[in-house]
Amino acid sequence: MTSVFITGTPGVGKTTLASRLNGRLIKINDVAVSHGFVMGVDEKKGYKVIDMEKLSAYVGEVCEKSDELMIFEGHLTHLCDGADIVIVLRLEPEELEKRLLKRNYTDSKIRENLEAEAMGICTAESLEKYPDKTHEIDVTGLTVDETVEIAENIIRNGECYPPGEIDFMEWFLK
Repeated sequence: MTSVFITGTPGVGKTTLASRLNGRLIKINDVAVSHGFVMGVDEKKGYKVIDMEKLSAYVGEVCEKSDELMIFEGHLTHLCDGADIVIVLRLEPEELEKRLLKRNYTDSKIRENLEAEAMGICTAESLEKYPDKTHEIDVTGLTVDETVEIAENIIRNGECYPPGEIDFMEWFLK
C-alpha cells in the first residue's frame, strides 16, 4: 500500500495532522524508544540520540510488508527508508516560537528549532533522500481541517505541493 511520512520541525503540527488522516498511525519517536534505537541523550541539548541506521531499516521493513495506508509521524521520518510520499509541514518562525514557548522549551532549543525552520532543514534533508516524493505545506494561518484536506489531496488525488516556494529566511533579518 502507501507509506506517508509526515515531517517538519517540532511544533509545526505533525501529530495533529497525522492523527486526523485515515491510516495506520506510527509515531517514529515511539518506535525508536520501544525498539531500543535510543543510544543515549545528548547532554548539551537534552535530545535523544537515535541509531538512525537501525530505525531507518526497521521503518523500511514495516513499509515493505504493509498492505494498508501507513502514516509515519515525526521529525525524523524523512531520514528513514520506505516513503511513498513525504509531507513536510512548515510554519512561520514567529508563530512556531509561540508554540514552542507553550511547550516550555529552553531558549536554546527554541532558537535551534526556529533556525532550522527558517532554513528549511527538514525540506532540504527530505529532498536529498526523496527528491520526487517530497511535498511542502505552509500551515501558517491554515486550520487543521484545511491542512488535512491538502494532505488528503496529496495522498489520495496525487496533487503536488512542490518544495521551494516557502521562504522564511527573512526571519533571520528581524
